[in-house]
Amino acid sequence: MNAKSPRETMTEMNELVLPNDTNLLGNLLGGTLLHWIDIAGAMAAQKHANSVVATVCIDSVDFREPVHVGEIVTLKTRVTWVGRTSMEVIVEVFAEDCLRGLKRATNKAYVTYVSVDSKGKPKEVPGLILETDEQRKEYAEAERRRAERLKRRQPGQN
Repeated sequence: MNAKSPRETMTEMNELVLPNDTNLLGNLLGGTLLHWIDIAGAMAAQKHANSVVATVCIDSVDFREPVHVGEIVTLKTRVTWVGRTSMEVIVEVFAEDCLRGLKRATNKAYVTYVSVDSKGKPKEVPGLILETDEQRKEYAEAERRRAERLKRRQPGQN
């Protein structure tokens, strides 16, 4: 099992926001965006693990501004941290208004996945090769988020 760099796990997914994806104001529904985030993040995790993955936790999602009907949503992902069987993926979301030529960052999320075998049991994943100071910083921040998640799972810590 060869370690991989975050660069090797990068994925990009595009979606056109249609009327059935929006609320009464013509803004993208949060649930639809969460669905897209989960799919895009899983692709990066599967590239890293070379196996099927299951979502463990959507740690945080920042909704910075609305995305409107007719805009193109781009979700950019990469693995930021790996454990023995689990991985954290950052998903950065951008919206593009092609009619006005404007593109902006709208959301960011951290999602944890576990690699599973054909019976749904956790399976080991390759290590992560950190090539830059930015990647090392992301890894350290992911370790902090993981510690917080584990703390929340302890009885009486909620």
